[in-house]
Amino acid sequence: MAQSFKKNERLCSKALSEHLFSDGQRLMVFPYSVRYELHRADALPMPVQVLIMAPKRKFRHAVDRNRVKRLTREAYRRQKESLYDALQTRQLSMTLAFTYIHTEIFDYNIISRKVAKLIEQLIGQLDKATLSPDDSGSAHYGTMPDGA
Repeated sequence: MAQSFKKNERLCSKALSEHLFSDGQRLMVFPYSVRYELHRADALPMPVQVLIMAPKRKFRHAVDRNRVKRLTREAYRRQKESLYDALQTRQLSMTLAFTYIHTEIFDYNIISRKVAKLIEQLIGQLDKATLSPDDSGSAHYGTMPDGA
């Protein structure tokens, strides 16, 4: 797999983003808070669509927000292959939002280790998820859908 990060791998849909933040699951690995939601493999154009955020409340200067996003994007780009493989073997896809929650910018090595840890935790969460039979294609975690 090519280590690229193309336009169709970015989460640009406002509807998918809103659904992710209202119904998605949450993981925390300092300095990141991650929201994710699983879908059927055919629900998205790519196995994973990613949104990377650095809040203006934490970083007043745009140059700092852009640096955090650039470092996160690079760390994810280099380590996404294991997540893609895990999703493809389970015939799933995922929407994913990284939010940088710390006020200081760590160097690339620390960010890379944290992103790797997040990807490992996301792969671990795949085994707990079961897809619901509803039309949306989103997953439910450890619970049965109503009426079952």
